[in-house]
Amino acid sequence: MPDQKRLFLLDAYALIFRGYYALIKNPRINSKGMDTSAIMGFMNSLFDVIKRERPDHLAVAFDKGGSVERTELFEEYKANRDETPDAIRIAVPYIQNILKAMKIPVVELAGYEADDLIGTLAKQAEKEDYKVFMVTPDKDFGQLVSENIFMYRPARMGNGIEIWGIPEVQKRFGVKRPEQVIDYLGMMGDASDNIPGLPGVGDKTAKKFLEQFDDMEGLLANTDQLKGKMKEKVEENAALGRLSRKLAEIKIDCDVTFNADDYEMSEPDSEKVQEVFEELEFRRLKEQFLKIFSKEEEVPQTEVTGTKIAPKATTSAGSGQFSLFGNDGASPATIKDASSRNTINDIPHVYQSVAPGMAMKLFLQNLMKQTSVCFDTETTGLNPLTAALVGIAFSWEATKGFYISIPENKDEAQEILEQLRPFFESTTIEKIGQNLKYDIKVLHKYNIQVRGKFFDTMLAHYLINPDMRHNMDVLSETYLNYTPVSITELIGKKGKNQLSMRDVPLEKQTEYAVEDADITFQLARHFRPELAAAETDGLFNDIEIPLLKVLADMELEGIRLDEGFLKSLSEELNNDIISLEQKIYEAAGEEFNIGSPKQLGEILFDKLKLIDKPKKTKTGQYSTAEDVLSYLAKDHEIIQNVLDYRGLAKLKSTYVDALPEQVEISTGRVHTDYMQTVAATGRLSSNNPNLQNIPIRTERGRQVRKAFVPRDENYTLLAADYSQIELRIIAALSEEDTMIEAFKNGEDIHTSTASKVFNVPINEVTRAQRSNAKTVNFGIIYGVSAFGLSNQTDLSRAESKELIDTYYKTYPKLRNYMGELIDFARDNGYVQTVLGRRRYLKDINGSNAIVRGAAERNAVNAPIQGSAADIIKIAMINIHKKLSEANYKTKMLLQVHDELVFDCYRPELDTVKKLIKTEMENAYKLAVPLDVEVGLGDNWLEAH
Repeated sequence: MPDQKRLFLLDAYALIFRGYYALIKNPRINSKGMDTSAIMGFMNSLFDVIKRERPDHLAVAFDKGGSVERTELFEEYKANRDETPDAIRIAVPYIQNILKAMKIPVVELAGYEADDLIGTLAKQAEKEDYKVFMVTPDKDFGQLVSENIFMYRPARMGNGIEIWGIPEVQKRFGVKRPEQVIDYLGMMGDASDNIPGLPGVGDKTAKKFLEQFDDMEGLLANTDQLKGKMKEKVEENAALGRLSRKLAEIKIDCDVTFNADDYEMSEPDSEKVQEVFEELEFRRLKEQFLKIFSKEEEVPQTEVTGTKIAPKATTSAGSGQFSLFGNDGASPATIKDASSRNTINDIPHVYQSVAPGMAMKLFLQNLMKQTSVCFDTETTGLNPLTAALVGIAFSWEATKGFYISIPENKDEAQEILEQLRPFFESTTIEKIGQNLKYDIKVLHKYNIQVRGKFFDTMLAHYLINPDMRHNMDVLSETYLNYTPVSITELIGKKGKNQLSMRDVPLEKQTEYAVEDADITFQLARHFRPELAAAETDGLFNDIEIPLLKVLADMELEGIRLDEGFLKSLSEELNNDIISLEQKIYEAAGEEFNIGSPKQLGEILFDKLKLIDKPKKTKTGQYSTAEDVLSYLAKDHEIIQNVLDYRGLAKLKSTYVDALPEQVEISTGRVHTDYMQTVAATGRLSSNNPNLQNIPIRTERGRQVRKAFVPRDENYTLLAADYSQIELRIIAALSEEDTMIEAFKNGEDIHTSTASKVFNVPINEVTRAQRSNAKTVNFGIIYGVSAFGLSNQTDLSRAESKELIDTYYKTYPKLRNYMGELIDFARDNGYVQTVLGRRRYLKDINGSNAIVRGAAERNAVNAPIQGSAADIIKIAMINIHKKLSEANYKTKMLLQVHDELVFDCYRPELDTVKKLIKTEMENAYKLAVPLDVEVGLGDNWLEAH
């Protein structure tokens, strides 16, 4: 039927939960601290359906109070589910408001689940010759599939969609008819809904029974054909099987009626939709909405892995109704008028390009009169070590600014920069920027040192709202209600056709660059009072801004790499990997792809049957994740070999083979980037390459550090490492006298702890007791449980619980302090470090126990880890200042959490070694002395 109309029915909660958990590791938090992940996830699914399919009719079904009938039949139905996360509870009213504004029907009925509403509507619409698509990831809907009813399943990670028709359902469930899915679910049960099923019947057995007996009743009527325990189980649980089938059956006779007129796609109330998106700070979703409903969005062909249902080409969506893409929709101009966010076309502005000669002279005179100026460099690339300047923008008054074009010729470029040198090197003019570290490194290539007071808007916002994104576009739209010109409008998207900024006409360069400087200047004005209100302006001015200059120097310095050593190490690793491969193949009895989780799972659990009930992933494959295999490794040599194989393969690809590729040709050194605005605790993050995650617990991992060497024979590497700084901080902050005394007396804290918790004299503590005490000491900071401790040690769970209980009795003030941190977080919504760095904990009072528990652990960990981060930052600033002031040749190269690495000039060794140790140990005064261990070596491993 070429003109057959199509109805799309969305399973609201299934899509909301899917969207929320897809973003669980990187939640979307707006400037008000609201978790908007669930709303964003659902809206992405909805917009994807509309863009791909141009539906004629569409509705969204919600649960309302759950299924009364199923709960009456079986009190435990869905009783195993966790409480709904607060972020989802909050999301539902917003989603329903958006749907109302979009004029999309919301279908809900007290006492019924969305499954039943969708089932009823689908069957009714089918009778009216509609083709129906049930939009849900829930496999249970397979029972409703027919010639004209399909499952429309969003695939994982946004990789297109799957459409299940009859053939796909037959293949997935091993059934002849879709309605047999009810019997399949009744036989094997459904853990997610707590449907019990028949004991001992899993996927394979259920499919076998359906093949042999057709349905549940056929099975129960022919149990004489079964054997042994299976026969007994089925006969004894016949009533449970029938109950399970009834619980799994989706109703198709609810009190809802499909009304074609009500479900037609209609013109949305654009202004109301945008109001909600503005409130939620959904910049990209708002842009997407405007494109979809203004004919700008290109609609791709539907990508499916099952039955292919092509979207309607360009026809309007239905007779006499609003067309999403037709001429009777709102025009782009109408949509734009409804938007409240400004662009460069809406705001009067004066952005001027400064010509050489008299104009430049007047500009410089005016520039040097200012007390605070924002500047922004435009370059030919993102790598500051290789990028060339194209231009520099300046702004010191809102909506006004200037642009100076920098010629490609080096001499001419340097001539202009010499004219600007007095500004950049002035100590009386404040420099404002967004990610100033990049600009400083670019200007360094031209021998320009940027001096004076700095204000970096990215760093300021990181302290104000650490969990939000900090790029300029987001900040502009969130705080200034202004959408800047996108760089892609000037140079295009990534690829071979992308232009260089030099290829862009001067007029467009000027508008784009000065707009950035103007916006950044205005953001700085906005953030100054917010920093003060959050009481983080001291942290900003005394720690983060001075550290910016330190990190710029470290990154410019880089560190030398012994590429020859890495080449030989690569060969050794390759031999180790081949040796492990042979051992694994021999134990498996065949060759297979060790890197394939599917093939590995089949070998370990189907063929070798190493355990009775192996864990499975959501896709039904055996889990071969690190934690699963690590738990089994001590009992099975093949698994330990697999883990060793993975570790060596990752080490080889990530570091040994990759590091030589990251040596900068112009310097012959590796230059990592230190990110100040990534970790919410205040720790620095190393990137391109990441030098903080080089494994050090294995011999091969430690060998990678041997590749980092001094610049030449006149230098040696010096590594200075804080000893147990986090334990010292928690002892000091909790005022735990016993622990403080142990540190003051110079005792080994782990031996001291073991002596107390195991009640043995300190000189009789065994290696195992010290090891277990060490695990508890560090584990307490991260909220270790008895289960977690038993996994990390040889102790049983009961022994682990007893050890933790004894630990808290030994250190009662420590436990009280941890409770006080959690109470403070509950009352204030945040915790803070010794220097006032805040970690906001939005879920600390949440109703979901798992999410709340994670927030409580962060409440304890963040002040400790964050304080350690703050202290080493102070040390870095002070050491850098003294090395610079005395003009030492020794340079600070790396920071790896509690460790600093220096390229130390040998004649300066004695002086510098003492300087570094003194500054680190006196960076911050606690009730416990800080202790720093200093090592020297011809490579990083030796020094550490």
